[in-house]
Amino acid sequence: MEKRWVINEPGDEETVGALMESLGVDRVIANLLVQRGITNFDMAKAFFRPSLDDLHDPFLMKDMTKAVDRLVVAMEKQERVMVYGDYDVDGTTSVALVYTYLKSHFDFIDYYIPDRYSEGYGISKTGIDYAAENNISLVIALDCGIKAIEKIAYASEKGVDFIICDHHTPDENLPNAVAVLDPKRSDCEYPCDVLSGCGVGFKLMQGLANRKKWQFDTLIPLLDLLAVSIASDIVPITGENRVLTYFGLKQLNENPRLGLKTILNLAGVTKDLSVNDIVFKIGPRINAAGRIQSGNHAVQLLIAEREEAATLIGDTINGLNEDRKELDHSITDDALERVAKSKTLLEKKSTVLFDRNWHKGVIGIVASRMIETYYKPTVILTESNGFATGSARSVDGFDLYNAISACSDLLENFGGHKYAAGLTMKIENVSVFQQRFEEYVCENITDDMLVPQIKVDASIKLSDITPKFFRVLKQFEPFGPKNMTPVFISEKVVDYGYSRPVGRNKEHLKLSVVDDIREGDVKGGIAFSMGKLYSKISSGSPFDVCYSLQENEYMGKVETQLMVRDIKF
Repeated sequence: MEKRWVINEPGDEETVGALMESLGVDRVIANLLVQRGITNFDMAKAFFRPSLDDLHDPFLMKDMTKAVDRLVVAMEKQERVMVYGDYDVDGTTSVALVYTYLKSHFDFIDYYIPDRYSEGYGISKTGIDYAAENNISLVIALDCGIKAIEKIAYASEKGVDFIICDHHTPDENLPNAVAVLDPKRSDCEYPCDVLSGCGVGFKLMQGLANRKKWQFDTLIPLLDLLAVSIASDIVPITGENRVLTYFGLKQLNENPRLGLKTILNLAGVTKDLSVNDIVFKIGPRINAAGRIQSGNHAVQLLIAEREEAATLIGDTINGLNEDRKELDHSITDDALERVAKSKTLLEKKSTVLFDRNWHKGVIGIVASRMIETYYKPTVILTESNGFATGSARSVDGFDLYNAISACSDLLENFGGHKYAAGLTMKIENVSVFQQRFEEYVCENITDDMLVPQIKVDASIKLSDITPKFFRVLKQFEPFGPKNMTPVFISEKVVDYGYSRPVGRNKEHLKLSVVDDIREGDVKGGIAFSMGKLYSKISSGSPFDVCYSLQENEYMGKVETQLMVRDIKF
């Protein structure tokens, strides 16, 4: 698929120049910082040297005082408290974090994960009934609840109080809970409005620790869970999230809790973890529990204290992840085939597919995979409890949440973000939804949005990639949304003579390239799925290469290599 290379606007020249001087770095590095909103020495110091002292006061969050007051009363009166969370990574890590911390100070604590299939997303009446029947008078809802107006009213009738900790976009009216913690509330002035659900739960625990005068150090062991949630939920890794991720990765690499250590062993991770490793190795395994069976497995593993129990649950979850992969591939193949065989679907600017038999647990993954082949806003639906329910994913620049909102009269419920959402409708509404959604997309999407793009930070020479340059670049980690791995282009590079196809079917390309054959400053690189370009590259034709940089260790030798994103002749 042809890709557009979009070079980011360079930073203000005067600001870049001043930063070069104050930090003693080259222009490319200073420009990367300014592009990320880092414009002076103090901001750069905070960026390169994250500190837990830079975390915000939790009581800046609207309703935090109410939430902590209610929780303290519950603890003092020995009320029964239940921690309630969604069944995905953010929800299960949230529950594990809050449950673990409260359990270390308080005995009357329980947790609850709704069943994806019988209860669906968010706060359920079944969960509220469970609380009421078990004499639970306070529920802390994590990563859900911001739209549960009717459910919270039902809970009140049952004598169950709720503290809501959510990070999704609220409607105009909020649930009538004891406290509603959500940095996206229009009346909330909390400085970081892009926390994960687990992040909001952590701020509640930080608020409780402040009130009870417990040492901040007691919160640090929770940061491994928080880093997993931030990375897996794809929230911006800037500001407070960057600090939490930095120290969460440190905890994960140096002293992870037993459950996460078990997952790392199962995933075969031996080196220091990055955000990418969490996204592709830890997150899917935790998610698999809720997708295929029950999110309870994930929480049980994350709070496990005995090695035998952790190993047993870990093996179960790993097996569920293998099942998830098989389902994901077979349903994706089915969906791709349907589009390929339909001229009508191929010509549309959106993809909306419904099949009663598709597995509900993997349709979000399938929607994402569809976009890899047909780059357009995508909704994948299946049947659950007599309704069509599904997941939607978007393309860069297109607001999916607004598109779904425009069809809200056809929906039973929906929720999510600009780029990902969940929705439920009556089955008879599916065809009308397909039509209306397509109409909205046609009216609001531009042709550029329908071509995948690679955002490029800067154009550099290969000879600019010195050991010092790469050392400084490594300190930009942890990478993630709003602080992505820097992407560069180098123009008119040529093969130095050692490039070759690699892989079982020679589908990949091992590169050996230089700016100019006479200079001989050779850089190695790997270009996955680009083996077909070998003949053109080896002929000596100059080409432009788009890449990020990574460390490659081979036979004890560590070198910087190009991780190639695209090649153009």
